[in-house]
Amino acid sequence: MQQHLLKNGRLLVLREAEPRDAENILAYIEQVAGESENLTFGPGEFEMTVEQERAFLQASADSPTSLYLLAELEGELAGTLSFSAGKRQRIRHTGEFGISVAQAFWGLGIGGHLLAYLIDWARAGEIVRKINLFVRTDNLPAIHLYEKYGFVKEGTQTREFYVRGQFIGVHLMGLQIDPPGAS
Repeated sequence: MQQHLLKNGRLLVLREAEPRDAENILAYIEQVAGESENLTFGPGEFEMTVEQERAFLQASADSPTSLYLLAELEGELAGTLSFSAGKRQRIRHTGEFGISVAQAFWGLGIGGHLLAYLIDWARAGEIVRKINLFVRTDNLPAIHLYEKYGFVKEGTQTREFYVRGQFIGVHLMGLQIDPPGAS
């Protein structure tokens, strides 16, 4: 668990999710699905039961190459970050994450705190050596945040999103993680 004072003076708590958080997380996901077109799903499209979410959270907690992080303000879920690496030996050192912050909390630095936690977690471990993400090419605030934390653009896929009758591409961005003690 970590605590951070935000720009608005409120205390942010970052902690790893537990199976008991499943119902709250699903409600949060449905909320943010209607607030942002930067996610790969819209309202009603995240089809996971509470039981499935509990099992997913337990599997994430049990895996040394998965992380499911919650950002809370006074007990209210304000953001999430989930990271999962490959299961097979040849690709278990690399994985992808997804991040979201509820609209009411945009601009407070929560995304940066979630990202810094992920990077520190990967650096402290002995397995994850590459963090990847996909970001819409028109999501400039997110791209700027990722670049601030050292992510670089590695490629672009066209027509990845289809929103309001328009195709939108995504950038693949990545961050190489050096092992502890490497210079």
